[in-house]
Amino acid sequence: MPVLHPALPYAPWTRPAGRRLPGVMPLARADWLMVDAAYAPQMKERRKLLAERPADVLDLLPGGQEAAEEVLDEVLRDLPEHGFTAEGARVTCPDGFTVEIDPTRPLWTLGHLLQSDFCLLQKRGAEHVLTGAVLCFPSSWTLAEKLGKPLMRIHKPVESYDGQMGARVQRMFDLMRPEQPLWRANLLYYVDPALFQPRSERAPKQRRRESVYLRSERQCLLKLPRCGAVVFSIHTAVISRDCLTPEQAAALREIEAGSAQAGA
Repeated sequence: MPVLHPALPYAPWTRPAGRRLPGVMPLARADWLMVDAAYAPQMKERRKLLAERPADVLDLLPGGQEAAEEVLDEVLRDLPEHGFTAEGARVTCPDGFTVEIDPTRPLWTLGHLLQSDFCLLQKRGAEHVLTGAVLCFPSSWTLAEKLGKPLMRIHKPVESYDGQMGARVQRMFDLMRPEQPLWRANLLYYVDPALFQPRSERAPKQRRRESVYLRSERQCLLKLPRCGAVVFSIHTAVISRDCLTPEQAAALREIEAGSAQAGA
């Protein structure tokens, strides 16, 4: 059974400012984590993937442990605001599941707490490099292909991510302040509503405009105050097209009309 959201909980693309690439906006520090209506079924899927396919959804390069431990510390500090209760090294989640906090496996622990995926990007030379992630809900990419790669190489298959865009994003990473997270959200068409969609960058994407399902990622960026790494979190929602609000549906038609004219 697919795990669908009853409604799309975020849609910055309904406003023109939210459609301009990279479309990044300021975010209140208290809002970088998110728990929503699909928490329980999404967490059931995440915990299953971490148990059955850990090599596909979790990895950390040497040198990334400090950053992974720090992001776990930041998350644990904020969890009580989102319906979690802590008692010693045990955290009870909003769905009643209890997680033993293991600081030696920080990304594994994060994967059992929150719906979001977490990617660690650390400065290595001129660019930030992906040094670790818990990635249970990839949207047509694989951790194995991207791990250890710098931002520009990670985005190689993305046509809009050219040298100019890459320089803008890298400068944004360099100038980020820990007290000011950033966020954006995308909107993708998918034939298959499955959350776990690993796909090689060389494989054709399974996306069509006439698809019944829409997939949106709330992507947040947070700079860690101690080590300076950037955390890229991805909160995924999949909905049926007919669950859009009237405002969202009207904005989508406008976007599609603009794309059709551009391709004419």
